[in-house]
Amino acid sequence: MSNPTQSKTPYALARRPQKQALTKQFVGQPLESLRTPAIVIDRSIFQKNCVRMLKNATEWGASLRSHLKTHKTVEGTRLQLVEGEYATNAVVVSTLMEAWEVVQGGLVKDGTVKDILYGLPVAINKVADLSDLWDEVAKDGAVVRLMVDNPEQIRFIEEFEKARGSSRKWSVFVKIDGGQRRAGMTTNSPLFVPFLKSLFESPAISVYGFYIHAGNAYASTSASDAASFLSSEVHAVNEAAGIALPILATSSNANAHNQPFILSVGSTPTAHAATAESRAALSTLLHGKLELHAGNYPMNDLQQKHTSLISSDRIAQRVIASVISYYPGRGADGGDEAMCDAGCIAMSKDTGPSGGYGDIIGKPWQLTRMSQEHGILTPTETGAAKLQLGETVEIVGQHACLIAAAYPWYYIVEDGGRTVVDVWVPWKGW
Repeated sequence: MSNPTQSKTPYALARRPQKQALTKQFVGQPLESLRTPAIVIDRSIFQKNCVRMLKNATEWGASLRSHLKTHKTVEGTRLQLVEGEYATNAVVVSTLMEAWEVVQGGLVKDGTVKDILYGLPVAINKVADLSDLWDEVAKDGAVVRLMVDNPEQIRFIEEFEKARGSSRKWSVFVKIDGGQRRAGMTTNSPLFVPFLKSLFESPAISVYGFYIHAGNAYASTSASDAASFLSSEVHAVNEAAGIALPILATSSNANAHNQPFILSVGSTPTAHAATAESRAALSTLLHGKLELHAGNYPMNDLQQKHTSLISSDRIAQRVIASVISYYPGRGADGGDEAMCDAGCIAMSKDTGPSGGYGDIIGKPWQLTRMSQEHGILTPTETGAAKLQLGETVEIVGQHACLIAAAYPWYYIVEDGGRTVVDVWVPWKGW
């Protein structure tokens, strides 16, 4: 590895619009006056969703690790982590930019965030920056954790620490593949036991726990479906911990491991199903302490609605678009079509089981085809009222995470209001 201690920090934070100028310009403006496309978030719904998830984790007997990747904002993070008696200080980030912006936003300094997990298997070109991040947050008593699922990751972490002349041990989650085939190692792999042995013998690594993400849980259509996926997640990480314990006990670093393994499970659908009832159904002896992780839940979207675990009134975000043309009788069935100024960049091209790319709130129309900067709207009912050129429509899309990523700022409303009360500026870049 060349120049293993060569850091790129201070991290090159992206230039972002200034919140102060945006709030001065837009707070108090009616939604109808905004340039489209625009994303609107109802803060009260966002907050209620956050409180509900904190309660879910508590009732399920687990800690909560909140993923920040959907909204990527200081304001949203505070709502995710603290609400009265319910609180967590553990987060997941998908990018180094997110991690550094958590620091820049004062969330570590004031103790809101004390535990940052970089949520991808660690890459060789990220170690130096993550090391600087660790040094920075340690000043305020916080920790950075990594995710590993390949023996080469052990090697280059050790090489990095050796080059520094350091005796530090990185805290890591072992990523488990429970059949989703997205990331991680399966417990039945012939590589799994040797991988664990290498981890436990490493002078530069301490295994914090085992982590799984059930992306396949988005196929749930009921609470019982999601609870079944959740149970499978728990089984997979618990099996991994059960395999690991005797290996750890015979390792040269056994005495250095002084805390139970953390068994981190979740996706938004399975986290919605984490209730006292689903916990009671877990009869397996656990080889560690449960942690629940999720990220989409503050915003929600059509994919989440299709699981039947949430209703429309728990979707906190929507996109405002303008009708820019109309085509009588152009549809395949002789129906009308319309064009709006929200295309795949504004909405993402993610689909979902419910069909289409987005539903129009309060009107029997759907976003069914898209190009880069415009979308085609088609009616979902015979005899649907004609859309007028210049009118605005509000669209709930399939996947809030990718939709939010398109926008340089979010317009915030409260309690279903039609007036902007705040502007949030999300973190951009990697």
